[in-house]
Amino acid sequence: MLVVTALGGNALLERGEPLTAETQRANVRHAAEALAGIVRAGHDLVITHGNGPQVGLLALQGAAYKPDEAYPLDVLGAETEGMIGYMIEQELENILDHDRPVATLLTQVVVDGHDPAFARPTKFVGPVYDRDEAETRAQAAGWSIAPDGDKWRRVVPSPRPVEIPDLRVLQLLLDQGVIVICTGGGGIPVVRRADGGLVGIEAVIDKDAASALLARQLGADALLMLTDVDGVYRGFGTDGAERLERLTAAEARALELPEGSMAPKVRAACEFAESGGLAGIGRLQDAVAILEGRGGTQIRPDT
Repeated sequence: MLVVTALGGNALLERGEPLTAETQRANVRHAAEALAGIVRAGHDLVITHGNGPQVGLLALQGAAYKPDEAYPLDVLGAETEGMIGYMIEQELENILDHDRPVATLLTQVVVDGHDPAFARPTKFVGPVYDRDEAETRAQAAGWSIAPDGDKWRRVVPSPRPVEIPDLRVLQLLLDQGVIVICTGGGGIPVVRRADGGLVGIEAVIDKDAASALLARQLGADALLMLTDVDGVYRGFGTDGAERLERLTAAEARALELPEGSMAPKVRAACEFAESGGLAGIGRLQDAVAILEGRGGTQIRPDT
């Protein structure tokens, strides 16, 4: 099977951990062990990942320069794709004893320049702050901010992905048996000009939505959304919480889920399942078990 795996932010950085290279590499090493299990089970693999903390950190570093010298979010997204992809690539190659080639591809993803998301920033980036510090930083830098649990974070536009123009390159790599790391952080956000050319735009695309689009366009057999929760729950956080092992896309769409965490994953999983594939949501260490129906939550087509 061709499996697309979308690594949640916890695969690189758990909440509250320092944004250091050492911390991220240690977490990536654990993620690579789980990903290697998918390869050893005989599957072809495409890996996507989040980048919210990392792109936010680079933006903070850029704030040390003059406003007109700071790099835009599309460039920062490309930087994080390279940085995170390098770590995953190296750790996965080492764990697999270099038996399979692994490559990181900087991936452009086209969005609609008139997407209403540009007027309503919702995507969290960067570290968490107390409200007073967040408001001070927002006033100084012109940010939009929003609550994230009991903390506050910067939010930026998150337009819907509509096209992956680098798909031909991805397919060439897969045809040669390469494990591909791509569409990191939702991909580099670009829009099409009137002449058909591409140009970057200030945004961060939702990683799960981009991963679902990628999986559909590649004709993948399965899409795994790997996080730190062992599946989709009805009544999550209550005494009567129940993990749901198998759902149809229609059943999954009918669930009431928190918008800041599980809802985007389930929406993306449903979009893929409705195209005929198997979508799974669960813990990183349960990746193979989710594929085999022994863990997490499986979402399948309505038919």
